[in-house]
Amino acid sequence: MKINQFLDATYLKTAEQAGITEEENLQNVISLVEEAILYEYKLIMIRANYIKTARRLLNDAKSNVVIGTVIDFPAGNSSLENKISEAKEAINLTADELDFVVDYDAFKNGKISSIKKEIEECTALCLKHNKKAKFIIEVAALSSEEIIVISQLIKEVVIEKFGLENAKNVFVKSSTGFFKTDDNSANGATLETIKLILENAKPLKVKAAGGVKNYEMATKMIDLGVDRIGTSSSKQIINKTQNVNQGY
Repeated sequence: MKINQFLDATYLKTAEQAGITEEENLQNVISLVEEAILYEYKLIMIRANYIKTARRLLNDAKSNVVIGTVIDFPAGNSSLENKISEAKEAINLTADELDFVVDYDAFKNGKISSIKKEIEECTALCLKHNKKAKFIIEVAALSSEEIIVISQLIKEVVIEKFGLENAKNVFVKSSTGFFKTDDNSANGATLETIKLILENAKPLKVKAAGGVKNYEMATKMIDLGVDRIGTSSSKQIINKTQNVNQGY
């Protein structure tokens, strides 16, 4: 098993969130790209404003690493029009994969028709441009029953509207890694939540993200059946070392 090809190596902090200058933050992104080229990760997940720099570095290195970015991140509660506009901009910047934060608050409040429309329109846009779509459901904000229902909902919309043949181009993703739980409980992927997604989203792809920080956990996720792992600890996973730092 080439674990590197399961890894979406991630750096999504803004300079303000990281407490550093914009120049320093850009250097962090460049370092991630260089690491991804060296270790041949599947993808780098970065903010859209860094895509041009990353694309240039990848092209110069003739690397097969692809670029992903996040849409309506991390809250997911902007309008559908804003989501689509942001997604179009990311596509214009040459992003290969788009990770949309589903409006999970709207879902929890029973606005199912708006969630269905969101999934349909965002998926349609990605497929039209030969991009992969990932839908982040933020498992830490949901009950087990809600995880089951929203995973089934996404699957049903994709299969009904775009056919079984497009299941390989759409993911259900666990977490942003930025959600704050009230009781400091796990705010990302756990074995239990990933099992629920897998059982209810397949044949869509599944991405475990948030809290996967070491080789042991990564391999457990892969053994369960996930297709990707979103992590800021890719190097630690590749080197089979422990990472005790907190965060995505």
